[in-house]
Amino acid sequence: MSRDLATHPDVQRVRSRPARTPDKVIDAGWLREVALKAGVDDVAAVAIGHPDLAGERAYVESALPGTRSLISLVVRMNRDNVRSPARSVANQEFHRSGEIINEAARDITRALQDAGHRAVNPSATFPMEMDRYPGRIWVVAHKTVAVAAGLGAMGIHRNVIHPRFGNFILLATILVDAEITAYGEKLDYNPCLECKLCVAACPVGAIAKDGAFDVRACATHNYREFMGGFTDWVETVADSESGADFRARVSDSENASMWQSLSFKANYKAAYCMAVCPAGEDVLEPYLADRKGFLNQVLRPLQDKEETIYVAPGSPAKRHVERRFPHKKVNEIGLRPD
Repeated sequence: MSRDLATHPDVQRVRSRPARTPDKVIDAGWLREVALKAGVDDVAAVAIGHPDLAGERAYVESALPGTRSLISLVVRMNRDNVRSPARSVANQEFHRSGEIINEAARDITRALQDAGHRAVNPSATFPMEMDRYPGRIWVVAHKTVAVAAGLGAMGIHRNVIHPRFGNFILLATILVDAEITAYGEKLDYNPCLECKLCVAACPVGAIAKDGAFDVRACATHNYREFMGGFTDWVETVADSESGADFRARVSDSENASMWQSLSFKANYKAAYCMAVCPAGEDVLEPYLADRKGFLNQVLRPLQDKEETIYVAPGSPAKRHVERRFPHKKVNEIGLRPD
């Protein structure tokens, strides 16, 4: 039965109370207090009109029309977990830190909503917009926003280095429909030491000494159990003539690792560039105090680890592994080099 909207009880209650007018500008101090209470370790905001965000604006406004500010969040990770040669330890740290920052972003978004603002918190990691794959699948580029907000600068390993926490951080972004009383300012220096430890640690040679970066080499190995690598594994299943043929192509440990990624969360194969980075005030002291000891304790175990490295056939990554890490097993997979 239709009813006159004016007589609906909820409508009457809403109309009987004073109209709520949210603050046009969000107080930066209040926002920081809310964010830290929610569990983040640092926070800063940047206006949508910041010149460094020109490439993000269309995507951001598609996700939240009327976005005025972007709030960048930082959660720090436990360094020695990330540095562990045991991938289960390092991956658990990535996954748990991702859960923490997503939970915090959701709580902050709720607080903004309760204050009368429209706000959205895109995922810090996955899930992403996979209908766009292999194009841009992320809603907002968290690294770009963090750098513009002054929460760090990009190192040669293409990770954001926070001036205090180093690169042992995960990032998230909240979009909100209001301006903020104070915005962050870009750092006037880069915490990156240009020590080239990330160059030495990368098993596929994705990072060059001059700063060049081989995205394909990095993705083929590190993201073996994500997206393209998973597709290659499925194609191997489909192309195998029998169970015996499949087992001849794919080892039991590779299948177990893929099962683990599917059952729990997808595992990164390396992230060694992050593990060895000594930059950041809270991270730097052991490197300065004993560089040789730092190399032996942090870098060498990753270099010496016996493991399978995934490369595209005939790629520079394949040649790099064979030359620099002959004790590591090379596995050529279906992704082709450019």
